[in-house]
Amino acid sequence: MTDTNRGMPQRDTSSDDIVLYKSIFINVFDKDIRRVFMYKKAERLANALGLVSPAFRDSVSLKGQIDAIAVALTTAAAAPPLTFRDALSRELLALSSVLSMARSGGLLSPMNVDLIATETRSLLREIALYEEPQLSLREAPTLAALSKRVPPTRQTPGADAPGVLQGTKRLQSREPNKGHIKDRHQAILSLIAQKGSATIKDLSTIIRGVSEKTIQRELQSLIESGEVRKRGERRWTSYSLA
Repeated sequence: MTDTNRGMPQRDTSSDDIVLYKSIFINVFDKDIRRVFMYKKAERLANALGLVSPAFRDSVSLKGQIDAIAVALTTAAAAPPLTFRDALSRELLALSSVLSMARSGGLLSPMNVDLIATETRSLLREIALYEEPQLSLREAPTLAALSKRVPPTRQTPGADAPGVLQGTKRLQSREPNKGHIKDRHQAILSLIAQKGSATIKDLSTIIRGVSEKTIQRELQSLIESGEVRKRGERRWTSYSLA
């Protein structure tokens, strides 16, 4: 039997894998190595579920759940940063419930259940320890802070009166304020759109460098402009897009 591939260049599949993983690392996970690590753990867990899936042949409903969770794990692990934790945690909790039923029904051996449960708990811990990327927005400078930065101006005879100079300072202080307020408005609207609804506490944990009072003030401004809607009162207050 002749070797028809003799003399033909062989494809380096390991090199292809390196290129693929580098592309995923840069484009999908924005160079976040912990996200890549969690994705690979979810992928291994999904593969393990595929191996034990035949054991559920006598329970069609549980087998359907196991197959669905196996697919959903990698999908949830690749979701955007602000949503992947909730999505992946829900799939892992659903998997824990299915494993518990499989153990009670004798569908899986205790050893297999323990191995998968250990990996499930390990991934849940990784998710709990992961911190979302945080936006850093500076507080809008106050008039007092701006006045300290303005170099002293030497006044010549016939120059503008002090009132005109103060008016200039006020104008200088307003211009940076508008930029920071616009940035905060855009950040708040973007985060609410991604989460569906959010509380002031939710927003303050992601938008760093500003106080909850400032976020509350910006939300009130967005409510008045008709872009955001408020629901509930006090600690149960949440905000969604109008």
